[in-house]
Amino acid sequence: MDPRVKLVLTLAFILTAALTPVAAWPGYVLLLSIILSVEILSMLGVGYVLKRAALALPFALAALPVVFTTDGTTLLSLPLGPWSLTATMEGLARFFSVALKSWLSVQAAIVLASSTPFPDLLQAMRAVRIPRLLVAMFGLMWRYLFVLVDEALRLMRARAARSGDLGRPGLRRGGSVAWRGRVTGGMAGNLLLRAFERSDRIYMAMVARGYDGEPRSLPVAAMTSGGRLTLGGGLALMVMLLLLGFLFRG
Repeated sequence: MDPRVKLVLTLAFILTAALTPVAAWPGYVLLLSIILSVEILSMLGVGYVLKRAALALPFALAALPVVFTTDGTTLLSLPLGPWSLTATMEGLARFFSVALKSWLSVQAAIVLASSTPFPDLLQAMRAVRIPRLLVAMFGLMWRYLFVLVDEALRLMRARAARSGDLGRPGLRRGGSVAWRGRVTGGMAGNLLLRAFERSDRIYMAMVARGYDGEPRSLPVAAMTSGGRLTLGGGLALMVMLLLLGFLFRG
């Protein structure tokens, strides 16, 4: 599929999930069925996406305070000294709605990132008029992540080469936990400095080869009629799901 179509439809799906009203459970079920169908059609595998999407679930706990700050039918009350935390049914529904929306949105982002080469994704961002500076930042961030990983691997190899191993069972290398913490902190600082210096050398090499802040690429091909039809149908489906969400909201 055209990467522009995938990018726009993914953003539309995330926006639809975010705008779907709280406790509109039929709308959430329809959104889940759509993203599961896309995962199957993409041949990534449902398990592949769900395992990676599960990493984002702990961050949904940031919405846990809404359980106790939303007015409504009292579910339980927790006394905390002179204060009391009161959980409500409406607050619980809001929390689960936020967690489910986040989970669905992360799945859509994983499918997009896993099924689209990153250069094509950057080109699609430029085609839909995302600010060029922002796109350039995305591209450099992605490429310099590998620089950071490479420097970290070099530090790990250097540490392994300087770590004595007597070969005796039960004899642990290194010192106390505090000593290991100091060594780890020093390695992290060294990694930051080495990665910064190497990124500066890479940037100077890019400038020497004509880089002026805007990467050059071939002109984007015109979207095919099939791509336009898929894009229009997908956007219409998102609008319909959003209207159904407002219709079936709790």
